[in-house]
Amino acid sequence: MISKATIDTVYETARVEEVIGDFVQLKRAGSNFKGLSPFSEERSPSFMVSPAKGIWKDFSSGKGGNSVAFLMEHSHFTYPEAIRYLAKKYNIEIEETEQTDEEKANTDVRESMYLVSEFAKSYFHNTLFNSEEGKAIGYSYFKERGFTNETIKKFSLGYSPDSWDAFTKEALGKGYKLEFLESTGLTIPRDDRPFDRFKGRVMFPIESMSGRVLGFGGRILTNDKKAAKYLNSPESDIYHKSKVLYGIFQAKQAIAKLNNCYLVEGYTDVIQFNQAGIENVVASSGTALTPDQIRLINRLTKNITVLFDGDAAGLRASIRGIDLILEEGMNVKVCAFPDGEDPDSFAKKTSHDDLVAYLENNAKDFIQFKASLLMNDAKNDPIKKADLIRDMVTSISKIPDRIQREIYIQECSRIMDISEQVLVSTLAQLVQKDITEVGKKQKQEQKAFEIVKNENPVQSEKVDVLYRLERKIIEILLLYGNKTEEFEDVLLKTNDEGEIENVVEKREYKVYQRIYLSLQEDEVQLANPLFRDIFNDLINYYLQNENFGMEQYLMHLKPEFAQEVTDILMEDERVILHNWEGQNIFPKGKNETISQYVSETILTLRWFLVDKIIEELKSSISSEPGSDNIEPLSMAMDYYKLIHSFSKKLGRVMSRYS
Repeated sequence: MISKATIDTVYETARVEEVIGDFVQLKRAGSNFKGLSPFSEERSPSFMVSPAKGIWKDFSSGKGGNSVAFLMEHSHFTYPEAIRYLAKKYNIEIEETEQTDEEKANTDVRESMYLVSEFAKSYFHNTLFNSEEGKAIGYSYFKERGFTNETIKKFSLGYSPDSWDAFTKEALGKGYKLEFLESTGLTIPRDDRPFDRFKGRVMFPIESMSGRVLGFGGRILTNDKKAAKYLNSPESDIYHKSKVLYGIFQAKQAIAKLNNCYLVEGYTDVIQFNQAGIENVVASSGTALTPDQIRLINRLTKNITVLFDGDAAGLRASIRGIDLILEEGMNVKVCAFPDGEDPDSFAKKTSHDDLVAYLENNAKDFIQFKASLLMNDAKNDPIKKADLIRDMVTSISKIPDRIQREIYIQECSRIMDISEQVLVSTLAQLVQKDITEVGKKQKQEQKAFEIVKNENPVQSEKVDVLYRLERKIIEILLLYGNKTEEFEDVLLKTNDEGEIENVVEKREYKVYQRIYLSLQEDEVQLANPLFRDIFNDLINYYLQNENFGMEQYLMHLKPEFAQEVTDILMEDERVILHNWEGQNIFPKGKNETISQYVSETILTLRWFLVDKIIEELKSSISSEPGSDNIEPLSMAMDYYKLIHSFSKKLGRVMSRYS
């Protein structure tokens, strides 16, 4: 178990904009940062990071929190995993306390799979460097590919011994359970003798964007025709090949910084480019490009340059992924290498400057690429040329942005020497066809000609007044809880004539004290369980920390409170960002009238609760002849007088909530 001292150091050191900046491309917006949501598909940024408060808010999904909450939401870390990740990022030594048996028993299954995968990475890597077989076979292979020791270590390359169960035996001997070795695919189950999936292969660990080992790719070095050249981990709870990109962990910062991502096919392409000094490169790991993989890149940049082999098959393979990239609203270029070359071989024999120059000079817009690739096939054949043009317009129709579509239509018209009007007309037909198909699909999901009478018509949703009032109390505690304000107290005193009268006195209270005492006086507990827990947590924090610092509270914010608390705080931030003053509108800030704001909220809550009591009393009055309703009527009248007094205190006539 991680010690409290370590956790405190992690919270104090971590910068929310730095942590999130590893995963999301952020741009400054005043004192805050904005970016595209990593939790939903969007084209306009609604993801906000506040360095001053140490929190983030995703307005598209409603999620929010601090650095730890982000890692738990984004990378599906457990709380300890998130703390360990941040400790590693900021070079903080982790102090451990002994775990109880119960804590050990409750370790998450996914965490166990991650631990097994991490052990496997270390085992294969150590075997490569420290065993005779590893050095003679695995290390020699990587050296032949031209990889330096630094590169091998950077990508944690390894070797799995050519033995049926060398790895499995070692893992079991270290205390790792067979069920997790099998669920990760590292060990293939067999009744008599489980065996290693990757025996006799050089190993490429596949990591998530956060650096967690998800699976492995293994390359065989023998000429065994029965065995696959490359073998990947099977699908599991932690590894989904359609949702990962090889090299994304090493490339993420370079991609965000350079605002471009090079996409290649294989592991060695990525590694060779990295060694050549080009780090913003990832691979689809031999699988067809998927929308999930594209969205992964989209979190970091809008620009993709697809790099493929110079042969005809490789060039045509690049075309298949272009439409998918365009559909995601991204900008795509394609760069082909000379015939017989692939990214790996070309990078190996080319200097860094020459490689950069080649990529810049030969990266073509997809329109130009398609035209140059397919024009030779068409030549003077008008039918083939027509098919080529139609193919290009089909790709353009996938682009969501209308302005971009028009620009590409103009470019296509120029390159193919065809009327722009014809292309526009063709594009309109294709777009309309897509719309029609979507409509048909929706209709098919409905039953034809079926008229359904709604037995329970949807009524307009009532405003949950109590929810809003309780939320406002939490908002006040978060924003102004530690401020000292002057409040009015109504006291009963005897005047000179000996009569008892109400006397108004002004006294100073901390805002949190005023709210706490007022609710205690009325014996009121917040009805909403989440608000009640946040309220108690805030009050305890205020009581224990005389010099309350919001930043410190947010650092240690409980994960279950994160969404609601950040929602409240960022709403306040969003109001500030509207810049009313710039429009010559000068609203009165809440902080200028805090005491009034607090008093009004408490009085309104009291009034609402009293009103509920009146409604209960009214429902208890019997309409039966001879019923004694004197007591409930009398009580109701007393409560009506109380509402009247609330109204006077608030300085306005109030109509009762229904």
